Amino acid sequence: MQPEDLVRDHTIYACVMGSRAFGLATDASDTDRRGVYLAPTALFWRFEKPPAHVEGPGEEQFSWELERFCELALRGNPNILECLHSPLVEHLDDTGRELLSLRGAFLSVQVYDTFTRYALGQRKKLDADVRTTGAPRWKHAMHLLRLLASCRDLLRTGELHLDVGDHREPLLAVKRGEVPWTAVESWTTRLATETETALHRTSLPPEPDHARVADFLFRARRDSALESALLG
Repeated sequence: MQPEDLVRDHTIYACVMGSRAFGLATDASDTDRRGVYLAPTALFWRFEKPPAHVEGPGEEQFSWELERFCELALRGNPNILECLHSPLVEHLDDTGRELLSLRGAFLSVQVYDTFTRYALGQRKKLDADVRTTGAPRWKHAMHLLRLLASCRDLLRTGELHLDVGDHREPLLAVKRGEVPWTAVESWTTRLATETETALHRTSLPPEPDHARVADFLFRARRDSALESALLG
């Protein structure tokens, strides 16, 4: 079975991500598609295992095998958690619906570390741009602000919302380079402070619910094996 066949025939969840999911799309925006496929259990009984992720077959399309996706989500990976919460769902089967019903099981206070660590890495790159070229990559600056605000609100409410809502125009102004870098720095600092404050008041649990996710993955693998046996 070719990697592209896993995506075409075994996808359980597919969505649109990027600027379109964040409410920041413009006429020039690409359509980034992300998905999760459940590789048939029988493929894991071979020496050559199915791939943990597949790029394509469409442009700007990337998919993860369910187990790898769950592993990354349990670690609080920002890109994966955001994928689980996309408002733009394009495909969903019964297993995918159960995966989405588990969104809360992946959330914990560790999102503070993973989101802010990623944001800090982006900030260092932006500072380096300013030192070398005199200006940051404004699109990256916009997404840094968006990510910090998303983390702050997640810690405050216990829910991850992707659409930036009323902050669309201020963020797009940053992307266009219309906001001075000093103002962006101040905005970043304020969001970081608010995020740290939210951490100390959050209702999120200290750890994600590993057992609940493991049970889901076990049942998905078992059902796939039984289906292969019946067809077989």
